[in-house]
Amino acid sequence: MKKIERPTLEDVAVAAKVSTATISRSINEPEKVADATRERIQTVIRKLGYTPNIGGRILASNRSNTVGAIIPTMANAMFASGLQAFQQELAKAGVTLLVASSGYNSEEEFQQIQALMAQGADGLLLIGDQRPQESIDFLAMRNIPYVISWCFKSDSDRVFAGFDNIAAASSITRHVLDLGHRRIAMIAGKAKDNDRAKNRILGVKRAVKSFGKNAQLLKVVEADYSMENGGDAFTQLMDSTQPPTVIICGNDVLAAGAVVRAQQRDINIPEEVSITGFDDINLATAVYPALTTVRVPHIDMGRAAAKLLLEMVSGKRNPASVAFDTEIISRQSLAAPAFLL
Repeated sequence: MKKIERPTLEDVAVAAKVSTATISRSINEPEKVADATRERIQTVIRKLGYTPNIGGRILASNRSNTVGAIIPTMANAMFASGLQAFQQELAKAGVTLLVASSGYNSEEEFQQIQALMAQGADGLLLIGDQRPQESIDFLAMRNIPYVISWCFKSDSDRVFAGFDNIAAASSITRHVLDLGHRRIAMIAGKAKDNDRAKNRILGVKRAVKSFGKNAQLLKVVEADYSMENGGDAFTQLMDSTQPPTVIICGNDVLAAGAVVRAQQRDINIPEEVSITGFDDINLATAVYPALTTVRVPHIDMGRAAAKLLLEMVSGKRNPASVAFDTEIISRQSLAAPAFLL
């Protein structure tokens, strides 16, 4: 087969000995084309190196068969498995995923929303429910479907596939309180432009307040998500005049940084201080001692978000949001405080 520098739809049709209409159906509605014909067309497409004209497809069908996802960061693994599950579910429907990151910055997220829509994205996956009214109004004005994940609100008309961050943070806090800890501190993510971090702080505060019985939340240190920052926050807390017996961390990266810094300072975990994480990414078991943490159903959230978004892109209005439970995973980084042992 002769190599063509920029193969067209017509070139594929000639080589496959079918009409251009059959080629289009094979790409856009493969279930309507006989298996043998579709396989022959795909063989020709691969040999010629043909790629469909996206602009033409959008004009013809008013759909691009692409969706966008804007995640806060690509720098650590907390979103990786969920995004992978999201992409795999889209691929089953023949939909391509475009990914962007916002750097936990609402203005950057708005620019990425505009950029993905300019590329013809049929729908969007957004992380978290906190964004400026300008972004919300823009999405409404353009009438683009979007699903919000990594959080959940029952009193909203938006569509969610996520979990209650306040409830999840409260549950790990009640767990450490039930073990006997009363001097509690927290290393949290930066709450600005991050409703998940803000709600995890709120969950810890609520649990401590409702418990009473001399329980204290001594201090909350907010830090960007990195092991180094987690370590620096650990140092700050442990060098205070009233150090905690347990440090609740807003994610596993911060918690792992605290564990490493404790080892560097010869502070024994959990004998001298306990540490908990949040997310249950692979890092939670890569450090020693392994982290007691909150397991977030990343894969289930990703799949559910994709299914909801596909429904909305296909025209279904107001599909029901999906709420997931989290789970406390007990490991070696948490124990009862030393004075109770």
